[in-house]
Amino acid sequence: MLEVRGLKKTYPGFALNCSLDVKKGNITGIVGENGAGKSTLFKTILKLVYAEQGTIKLFGKKLNEIEEKDFEKIGTVLADTGFNNYLTVRDTQKILRQFYPAFDEERFKSGCRKFNLDPAKKIIELSTGMKAKLKVLTAITHQADFLILDEPTTGLDVMARDEVLEMLRDYMAEKEDRAILISSHISSDLESLCDDIYMIHKGNIILHEDADTLMDSYGILKVSVSEYEKLDKQYLLKRKKESFGYSCLTNQIRYYQENYPETVVEKAHIDDVIIFMAKGESV
Repeated sequence: MLEVRGLKKTYPGFALNCSLDVKKGNITGIVGENGAGKSTLFKTILKLVYAEQGTIKLFGKKLNEIEEKDFEKIGTVLADTGFNNYLTVRDTQKILRQFYPAFDEERFKSGCRKFNLDPAKKIIELSTGMKAKLKVLTAITHQADFLILDEPTTGLDVMARDEVLEMLRDYMAEKEDRAILISSHISSDLESLCDDIYMIHKGNIILHEDADTLMDSYGILKVSVSEYEKLDKQYLLKRKKESFGYSCLTNQIRYYQENYPETVVEKAHIDDVIIFMAKGESV
């Protein structure tokens, strides 16, 4: 669905340099702190900014070969863009009907009813959660094959996030060859939604892993200095100095559980992995 190779884009004080893939049938997540390069990457893929080096392929075509009809197959939610705040929900429906030949008007109306989006209300009058639902609804109602979603759940409460994520799961269940590229600061969203996850830090991809592997195989060892010296370090990725000694990130939690039964080994969550990979010391 998407192939990015050696993509480079520079701004004063920042450089994006990354490669990634999004496969058909997969939901791929990107995590990283603010300013890590997520939005720049998305905008480059969508030709809103231009790369200085590297190649991007969408639907098997190079970016300069992509036609307007190809972009109609992409649904987008970008953090800093959207419809004019003084348009009504009904106005957005009319705009989508004009721009997308495959726009499913009945599905849009049904979604508005389901999520209590009043057609007569102006966007500026909607809550943060309602605006987020409207953005995702506009992305999925024109038969898009690929969604690019930049922080679609930011600022939402638990219930609103769950409704947005459910929309995305339903979208993927309808056709097996669809795909989603999504960024989020909320690790629990990605843990429950994504098939694989990339971590980006200062413009560089620092880790790519299947979501199941991240949840099942990554762990944190907590050891004293003397215990650390005796450890087999071949499966340790990063370490952090602590008052008691070291915390160490591993991608082989069972190895240390079986071979060091007296050692404290805790399951790592995505937030833990991000912090270790971005700020931890090399082993």
